[in-house]
Amino acid sequence: MNLTIDLDREQDGRWIAEALELPGVMCYGQSRDEAISNAERLAIEVIADRIAHGEFPSSALVVSGRTT
Repeated sequence: MNLTIDLDREQDGRWIAEALELPGVMCYGQSRDEAISNAERLAIEVIADRIAHGEFPSSALVVSGRTT
């Protein structure tokens, strides 16, 4: 599974990162890197939970970034 991390900066300066292929996987961070790291960590947890519940097969996880 390939994940695309979409980044945006809020007016208050925080960054928000969203894993586009996993609805609801959105995380804030004080820095760009922190937001990406938080989203990656949450995405891995969501994927592991779905695999554990038989919702989709396990596969290699590749993450790419896209800044908006």
